[in-house]
Amino acid sequence: MSSVSTVCVLIASLMPIVCAGIAKSGTFSKPPSQGGYDNNTPREWMARQQGWRQRANAAQSNCFEALPFFIGAVLLAQQAGANQARVDALAVSFIVLRSAYIGCYLRDWALARSVVFIVALAVNVTLLLSGA
Repeated sequence: MSSVSTVCVLIASLMPIVCAGIAKSGTFSKPPSQGGYDNNTPREWMARQQGWRQRANAAQSNCFEALPFFIGAVLLAQQAGANQARVDALAVSFIVLRSAYIGCYLRDWALARSVVFIVALAVNVTLLLSGA
């Protein structure tokens, strides 16, 4: 496995955690009774959030949902003997697009987010089929 695509898999695996951190950022210094993060009931706390915190949590979920397909596409492309430079370029493209996706989600740019999602999905499909 190439170190570039390995790093991309690692980054993709950490993206949900980054989104969760964004959703919770700035809330640890307040007690839960004043709206601060409540680690005793984290899902209930998150369900009460609105705006960018809620969107960051939605981005976290979507990152988790996209992760298995990306990891599988990288591994299957490599197992099929696809050109490693192509696999690496597609993997990097996917990470860049998913980063843009998160940014669009946080800024509430719904149309741009959907376009970026579709392009990232197409990159992932291309990656999967690159060894065929």
